[in-house]
Amino acid sequence: MTRTISKSKLKANMLRIFREIEESGEKLIVTDRNRPTLVIHPIKTKRKVDEVFAPYRGKMQILEEDINAPSSEDWEALQ
Repeated sequence: MTRTISKSKLKANMLRIFREIEESGEKLIVTDRNRPTLVIHPIKTKRKVDEVFAPYRGKMQILEEDINAPSSEDWEALQ
């Protein structure tokens, strides 16, 4: 859900609001006289490869065969 806030309310509570946006990751639309003027959103940081695949470490097996080669099931389907 995207929140909206007026410029005056943003100015009065800017640090608190910025911290909330950083934690929640949601967008904030800033209005001026009820007209949207700005969008504020956190910058997403890229995760390291080790961090992304950590839950799968030790749970996967790499087979030393050509994954593009047809299996015996594929050959049977063609006959």
